[in-house]
Amino acid sequence: MSRYLFVVPPLVGHINPLVGVSAALTEQGHQVAWAGPPEMIRQLAGGETIAYPACGWDSETPPVQPLEYRSPAIGLKLLWEKVLVPLADAMAPGVSAAIADFVPDVLVVDQHAVAGALIAQRFGLPWATSATTPADLVDPLAGLPKVQAWLTDLVRDLRQRIGDPTAEDADPRFSPHLVLAFTTDALVGPDVEVGEQIRFVGPSVTARPSESDFPWDWLDPARQTVLITLGTICTTGVDRFLTAAAEAIAARAERLQAVIVDPGGVLGALGPNILVRPRVPQVPLLAKTDAVICHAGHNTVCESLWHGLPLVMAPIVNDESIVASQVVRAGAGIRVRFNRATTRHLGDAVDAVLTQPHYSQAAAQLQRSFRSAGGACAAAAELETFAARTVMPNPST
Repeated sequence: MSRYLFVVPPLVGHINPLVGVSAALTEQGHQVAWAGPPEMIRQLAGGETIAYPACGWDSETPPVQPLEYRSPAIGLKLLWEKVLVPLADAMAPGVSAAIADFVPDVLVVDQHAVAGALIAQRFGLPWATSATTPADLVDPLAGLPKVQAWLTDLVRDLRQRIGDPTAEDADPRFSPHLVLAFTTDALVGPDVEVGEQIRFVGPSVTARPSESDFPWDWLDPARQTVLITLGTICTTGVDRFLTAAAEAIAARAERLQAVIVDPGGVLGALGPNILVRPRVPQVPLLAKTDAVICHAGHNTVCESLWHGLPLVMAPIVNDESIVASQVVRAGAGIRVRFNRATTRHLGDAVDAVLTQPHYSQAAAQLQRSFRSAGGACAAAAELETFAARTVMPNPST
């Protein structure tokens, strides 16, 4: 049996896909530990989870607001300078301590937790990449050699501080051995070139620990249900967008009802066909939902399509824009502008995805693709194969 250390950032959407993978490995007799934010990890993976502290910031709000990503180039620069590099520096001591104590055979490293990859190289340990969004499979630097050179220098400096200074220059977001992509080529599309180490395992949609007191009796079976969620990261404009979406559903009270996720408590009084909750048991709720309005976060998109649901998407940051484009290209949803979508825009979009059959048909096709890919069990099997074929030296500093 093997020992796996999962290295994750303090972001729910990057932890959730690995929860099912951890459970699948554990069921096969392997040992799994995590390095990241312990409280968040245990909340999502279970209270008995082994979690070593390796944290970057104190909350799930990164030190850069989404609307600061004004262009792909600026977004990439901000992502690395204000998020990925500071996060790597902050996580490095905790990841090193976790390796020394747990002595893993393999690291499984989220693409935003680059400290895991760099420190795995320093310890001489094999590592696999967890790619939680298909946006991470797209090369944003294609045709931008100056930006690529800047990033190479930035990562080289980071490697000098926390990794193996003698290792070759390479993007730590991509393991040269194994990249687990929690999507399928049906959503990514035929135009994206991927390396031989990438495995499309499909979404990891599994039951998660929940103490929710969700009022299931509130749902009226005579109405279609729309889930409205912008995830857990708040930014400017959330209150305006959620209000517009709520008004669109309230105007269709004779046939629609909405559950709105409002973690920041920004909404006021709404109509009787609107239920506002700070959090919801999303996976079981989607089984009772007919359409979803969201920010095109990959977890919400995949969990929605796993249930065959069409989407109305208002992407906020660059990676969400890529996900939304993939869904639109596949025919399973409509894209609106987060900053400009009005009650009328959102009402028209919801009407379209609920009444025009081609949206639900395309969503059903993606659902079949997702469910046949294997999800968490397929990812676990890839990791078992990877561990079995890899020479695993004893870690040393």
